[in-house]
Amino acid sequence: MLSWQWKTFSELTLDELYRLLALRSEVFVLEQKSLYLDMDGHDRACHHLLGQHAGEAGSSLAAYLRVLPPGLKYPEASFGRVVTSPTMRRHGYGKLLVEKSLTFIESAYSHPPIRIGAQHHLQRFYEGYGFRQVSEVYDEDGIPHIDMLRTPSSRSL
Repeated sequence: MLSWQWKTFSELTLDELYRLLALRSEVFVLEQKSLYLDMDGHDRACHHLLGQHAGEAGSSLAAYLRVLPPGLKYPEASFGRVVTSPTMRRHGYGKLLVEKSLTFIESAYSHPPIRIGAQHHLQRFYEGYGFRQVSEVYDEDGIPHIDMLRTPSSRSL
């Protein structure tokens, strides 16, 4: 079981910031072998969802994502950097991350359309949440991606 917390950038502790950046690097740069600049300048304007796991050795970051407000990356609201620690997979935390982000976005921004840049192999996963593909496949940092859009009329939660 994880404890979930939403935080703005200024509410993150230095330890939390270090852990989320380390997890993002571990998965996106090392595991997925994608050389890119993770710190893209958007984190300061985002809301961050941290899923903390309390274990015998202390607390660890098991799952994370960030929500981008409308107008920051896309005209629509968005979420990204969806990541689960390799040691904490197969518990459904990815689904919980997406569900919690959709609930947050719908509440914070009055049910806006939501656009994401998704890894192409996750298309069906996101379609289960009402997203539909709205772009051709494109390369982003060596990984095939697609843009997907979820409109208020396509909500399935």
